[in-house]
Amino acid sequence: MTALSKPRAERRDIHAEITARLIAAIEADPGRPSLPWRRSSAPLFMPENALTRKLYNGINIVSLWVAAECLGYTAPIWATYRQWAELGAQVRKGEKSSLVVFYKEYETDPNPDDSDDDGKRRVARASYVFNCSQVDGFTVPDAPQLLGPIKRIEAADQFIRATGARIENGGERAFYRPSTDTIHMPDEGLFCGTGTMTRSESYFAVLCHEAIHWSGSGKRLAREFGKRFGDAAYAAEELVAEIGSAFLCAELGITQDTRADHAQYLAQWLKLLKDDNRAVFTAAAKASEAVAYLKSLKAHEVS
Repeated sequence: MTALSKPRAERRDIHAEITARLIAAIEADPGRPSLPWRRSSAPLFMPENALTRKLYNGINIVSLWVAAECLGYTAPIWATYRQWAELGAQVRKGEKSSLVVFYKEYETDPNPDDSDDDGKRRVARASYVFNCSQVDGFTVPDAPQLLGPIKRIEAADQFIRATGARIENGGERAFYRPSTDTIHMPDEGLFCGTGTMTRSESYFAVLCHEAIHWSGSGKRLAREFGKRFGDAAYAAEELVAEIGSAFLCAELGITQDTRADHAQYLAQWLKLLKDDNRAVFTAAAKASEAVAYLKSLKAHEVS
């Protein structure tokens, strides 16, 4: 280097920065996520037992989320066959149950070689529950009132239009449907925001999440996870979509900060991948690939 030459500025890697912030937030225990739009049930996001009114916890949260998404249930209200009967409801013939796990405690003789052993043991037991959408005789809470249109974020609108993705608005769920190759979004009037995101920021963060899912279809990136993730591939795809959403939120000016909302959502899915400490980095790499692909779609861009 000559005396007149200047050191070359390192290129900022915003994706790496955001990934690092997300990991730090997850490690700091960001708490439970809340859905940023109103649905017909309360609580908005966490699965609840219809009889006891208690929230499901641990791995059961993720298990029931997956069941609800795959089967199209809109209310997170669940109970066993017997519990529904106690409530005067009847599970319809032919309906399939969803698995949850509970722990039963019993006592045995303590291990004499372990001074900390109090003799208490816990054993996992399987239980099978049905969603309120699968029963007759139960009234699902009334649909929430709409709040009106959100404030548009022009850069995000233009970006999504440029992808050419077909978006269907209405209902109370957000998802990508591979069979029709369509993104489905709740009515924007249902969006109420969260403690750290406005209604508009929440709407576009969710839309970006679904756009990342859309990018992974067989006709586009054909995103697959192979044997490494196995049965947890669904969780891995959710990590990709939410990290990709965080990347797009920063790049499109939807929200410049790494919000707790993203970390809260990611932390739940990472519970399924707790034995794979590299999962978040693999997902971040896939998310970067998805963002680059979406940014390359110019055919439908509005001038």
